[in-house]
Amino acid sequence: MFKKFSSEEISGQNQVKASVQRRIRQSIADEYPRLEPLLDDLLPKKSPMIVVKCQNHLNLVVVNNVPLFFNIRDGPYMPTLRLLHQYPDIMKKFQVDRGAIKFVLSGANIMCPGLTSPGGVLDDEVEEETPVAIMAEGKQHALAIGFTKLSAKDIRTINKGIGVDNMHYLNDGLWKLNEENTVRDAEGMDIEMQGPVRLYLAAGII
Repeated sequence: MFKKFSSEEISGQNQVKASVQRRIRQSIADEYPRLEPLLDDLLPKKSPMIVVKCQNHLNLVVVNNVPLFFNIRDGPYMPTLRLLHQYPDIMKKFQVDRGAIKFVLSGANIMCPGLTSPGGVLDDEVEEETPVAIMAEGKQHALAIGFTKLSAKDIRTINKGIGVDNMHYLNDGLWKLNEENTVRDAEGMDIEMQGPVRLYLAAGII
């Protein structure tokens, strides 16, 4: 989705009203209960919330010039990878085997065999049409965020075709856009958030 994404795809943006901001906050809290205690810090009520509209019905939720969440049409909100790396336990997780890593990092969707083979891990509680963090065998940080096309149980049973749509992955257009817009005052945090890319680069994967 974000493979060639750039600021040129932005078609408009607007500061949302308080009522819309409350609705977005509640949707995020419902989807990610572990984030609820942190929402006052992540989405401060006194800071303007901007919804950036992009091509292909994509919306970005931006606070203090930093994209934090995205969704498609009226679908569930998903965190950016940078936010997920700060709070790694907010999403349910799948894991791909080593052989799938380079394909995921090139923007390919996640195929069922990459999740069911040795090195892959499924959470059987995950249903279809659920946002998930995509982990990688032997790696600490999530390399992508996906949206399941099948439940975990069906992925395991069918074991062919696409199991998860690859929505956002390390070093894609959204990652780079977020990097451009990250406030550099907290330089240490910015460097820390770039860490996962460096780890994958060091491994010769991207």
